[in-house]
Amino acid sequence: MTLWRGQHPLILASQSRARQALLANAGIAFEAVPAEIDERSVQQASGLSAPGEIALHLARAKALSVSSHRPGRFVVGADQTLALGTRLFSKQAGRGQAAEQLRDLAGHSHELHSAVAVARDGKILFADATMARMTMRRLGEAEIEAYLDAAGEAVTSSVGAYQLEGLGIHLFERIEGDHFTILGLPLLPLLAFLRSERLLGV
Repeated sequence: MTLWRGQHPLILASQSRARQALLANAGIAFEAVPAEIDERSVQQASGLSAPGEIALHLARAKALSVSSHRPGRFVVGADQTLALGTRLFSKQAGRGQAAEQLRDLAGHSHELHSAVAVARDGKILFADATMARMTMRRLGEAEIEAYLDAAGEAVTSSVGAYQLEGLGIHLFERIEGDHFTILGLPLLPLLAFLRSERLLGV
């Protein structure tokens, strides 16, 4: 049953299955329309270096990109960055890079910065960012290889080579932060905004 009260479904500017599942589970009617932007180019052009600011900038850019050709519609953009100290991580190109990232993250705490933005008619109406701190346990080469064998191609779809809602949970010894932040969509702030716009039934 949907709790969505908008005249048209919400638009999610993302291909992320995790983000789509979060909206669906929250009873929100939506359409997924991926933003066609070059994220790395947009990031470089911004000149930003703080992980949270980068995530916010990209979330806004995605929402605006789709909003520009969906007049009158509420469009949600989202982005997530992973930082180990001052080092930013990107998605891996293959198993070799995934293993390298896991070696670097193992035994350390890193931060996930997730941002969400809502646009309508080419204007940002709302934006917010949240952070979670993730401590990965120490991993030997045999454990990394066993994890990569079990996880398969899924490791290349998420920065850090893990999906916490799946086999990635085995990599961690401590997690501090919001579950939705970790999955890449600050859902509670988003719901509060949609409620303020009278778009939700609860």
